[in-house]
Amino acid sequence: MPDPEDFRFDGIGTRWEISTPRPLDASVRARLLALVERYDGGWSRFRSDSTVGAMARQPGRYELPPEAADLGRLYRTLYEVTGGAMTPLIGGSLERLGYDAAYSLRPAGNALPAPRWEDVLTWDGNVLTTTAPLVLDIGAAGKGQLVDLLAIELRSCGVDSFVIDASGDLLHRGPDPVSVALEHPYDPARAIGTVPLAGGALCASASNRRAWGDGLHHVLDGTTGLPVSTAVATWTMAESTMVADALATALFFVPGKELERSFDFSWLTVFSDGAAAYSAGFEGTLFS
Repeated sequence: MPDPEDFRFDGIGTRWEISTPRPLDASVRARLLALVERYDGGWSRFRSDSTVGAMARQPGRYELPPEAADLGRLYRTLYEVTGGAMTPLIGGSLERLGYDAAYSLRPAGNALPAPRWEDVLTWDGNVLTTTAPLVLDIGAAGKGQLVDLLAIELRSCGVDSFVIDASGDLLHRGPDPVSVALEHPYDPARAIGTVPLAGGALCASASNRRAWGDGLHHVLDGTTGLPVSTAVATWTMAESTMVADALATALFFVPGKELERSFDFSWLTVFSDGAAAYSAGFEGTLFS
């Protein structure tokens, strides 16, 4: 049986769990669920009634919630740092390879590079202006941002100690650290190490998490539309879950040391040949 202190629910296509010292009141739970629904209603590329769904049908000027400003700045920085490899315009490329609203998981043709940001999109604060129909996909940072927004909502309700688990993307707040296992990239039943989480975010990305077909997975290079094949799993720790979430994907494209020039975070990358690289400040312990 679930612990009474754990609030579990589904949202934005994934499973969530919020652990607190005492059970959350029904009114608090309702506010959290309303926030998740509001976020999904703006940003989901899998919903025809979302703002992003409208962007896929026709170009124009679209106003999104206030959090769009932070999301846009982060994505623009990572778009530039990765030379266009990491982009929110990757949605059409994902659909081409079968990761579409119907989850067909059947490629519809050869890989399709993402359109260049500077050609089709102006992102000014929370206003996005497009010159062509675009399939926006903020999956590399959106789940992390929603974690941060839920944390703000919890604190506004007087809840200061909690762990939010968004299917492996974690945010911890409170006095007692928690130990987190680092999942083996080829065997979910095993761990390659552990990391203590105390008052921050831990996010992971792995090419085996959403994989289908022959070598197809969800981490695509925007310049080619093809899946990345060098890194297989990454972990990041930062104060912001949105930043940690985005950087876990960015590590598939550029080395962690290069990202450290622009971001304050720690990191671990495991490559397809079994080698690993990590930052001097990464707090985890790897098993031999």
